[in-house]
Amino acid sequence: MKVSGFTIARNVVRADYPIKEAVTSILPLCDEFVIAVGKSEDDTLAYIKSWNIDKIKIIETVWDDNLREGGKVLADETNKAMAACSSDSDWLFYIQADEVIHEKYLPSIKESMEDNLALKQIDGLLFDYLHFYGTYDYVGDSRRWYRNEVRVVRANQGIISWGDAMGFRSAETQKLQVKHCKSEVYHYGWVKHPKHQQQKQKQFHRMWHNDTKMEKMVSKADEFDYSEIDSLKKFEGTAPKVMEQRVQSISWSFDFDLSKKNFSLKSAALYWLEKQTGWRLGEYKNFKEIK
Repeated sequence: MKVSGFTIARNVVRADYPIKEAVTSILPLCDEFVIAVGKSEDDTLAYIKSWNIDKIKIIETVWDDNLREGGKVLADETNKAMAACSSDSDWLFYIQADEVIHEKYLPSIKESMEDNLALKQIDGLLFDYLHFYGTYDYVGDSRRWYRNEVRVVRANQGIISWGDAMGFRSAETQKLQVKHCKSEVYHYGWVKHPKHQQQKQKQFHRMWHNDTKMEKMVSKADEFDYSEIDSLKKFEGTAPKVMEQRVQSISWSFDFDLSKKNFSLKSAALYWLEKQTGWRLGEYKNFKEIK
């Protein structure tokens, strides 16, 4: 079984993405790893080259500003990275620059890839998500956070990155049939120094909106305000080993009253329903899970 990992990167140094931690967290499962590095305004390319990891193959790209709105450029770049993976790979493992896999899940992910390799009706593997917020002590606890996504897809089956590169579809834009691999993705996109988080917001929304809408969407403040959140819970687990240095060197603080729930009446009712039953009413799923 051959596995190719892949991701995209642009201006990741300026916004302090944990991309090295993301890549190295799944590297033990990969025979190669492709990083599509877009032309940046910071030292992203030099930073990634400095890792000097044999498994990593870098391709340099230029992002198409005509695909800016709706995040389409992210899928376009992700497809470039997928296309650069070896043609004889069996599985493609996608990781975004702010996602990390805890080492405790690597055996179960490998087992899922092996168990489903011969089952051609299975297009990919589905992961649960933990969305960290503010610091490494809190995770999102409301409907605003997506619960699952596909991060491993079958190679050479015409599968493409879809929408804003959050998920995948077949070349005919059909939803993938996937199996749950009983593993979690630790999403750290909302854990940065407030200055870096504000910079990330500017970069991110620029890939979604035109300049006029950007003026309305992103505050002109120097630092991001983490207090505007609806509900959080305490993270009780351990950090992935690749994240330990970041966790220990945190240089800002964020305290949150866990009893605080900033919900509308409707949101409060839906939150209660989900906590009582596990059912998320109206949940969008960009996949078909096969039990």
